[in-house]
Parts: sequence; structure tokens; C-alpha cells
Amino acid sequence: MSPEYAMEGRCSTKSDVFSFGILLLEIISGKRNTDYNLNSPSLNLIGEIWDMWREGQALGIVDPSLSLYPAHEVSRCIHIGLLFVQESTTDRPTMSEVVYMLGKEAPLTSPKKPAFILQSSNPNSEEASIRGPSINNVTKTMLEAR
Repeated sequence: MSPEYAMEGRCSTKSDVFSFGILLLEIISGKRNTDYNLNSPSLNLIGEIWDMWREGQALGIVDPSLSLYPAHEVSRCIHIGLLFVQESTTDRPTMSEVVYMLGKEAPLTSPKKPAFILQSSNPNSEEASIRGPSINNVTKTMLEAR
């Protein structure tokens, strides 16, 4: 779901581009956007890919069941997927530009920060150990359903 629809309830001409970007990144990684690991600093696929992209390790997200693949083409698809999920609608390409990007080897712009990057508050992180067990220095040892 695009950020403009999720936050403002309005569907833009770039909402489909956002959704296509999520789909593209899910296909490459073999993971769903909503799957996450509590020990990971990112709580969703977009955040994980964005972090790996910034570290120059984007191919690390590729589904391990894809044994042989052209690294250059997959890297380009990850780059394009990140262009599709940018937070601002004005930064996302149109669907006609999407078709062009996927079909040609034209140079790509650098992606800006994607929407919905969720970060976990890992209790084992350095920041948490400085701050203590909680913001109020109160801990709850037993979780109960309401």
C-alpha cells in the first residue's frame, strides 16, 4: 500500500508504481515485505534492502534458491525497485518510465529514502544498554493478552 494511500487515504497515479516496486523486491528476495526478524535492525523488507543498498551489499538480499543469476541485471532490478518505493510521489517514476527502465540500459538516478522504513528497538543494541531496560526504567517480566 502506497504511503499516500495509507496516511492520507488518497490514491495517486504513482500508487501502482509503489506496489509494483514492493512486488519486484519481494520476488528478488523471496521474502514478503511484512516478514521480519526481531533481532534485525529493520522490521520490514524495504528497510533491510535499503540498509544493504547503502552498504553496497544489495545482492545479499537475493533469494538463496536462485543459484545462477546475472548479478548486474538483478542489481539493476533492486535499484529500480528502490526507485519505485521512494517516499515522495514526485520522486517515483511513472509506469511508462518503469517499462523503459526495465527494457533499456539507460542510467538510473540514485534512489532516495523509501517509505515505511521501520526500525526495531532491539533491547541488545548499544543505545538500549546505555538507556537501561526501558525509557521509564520499569520492566515488565510477564506479558499477558488482554
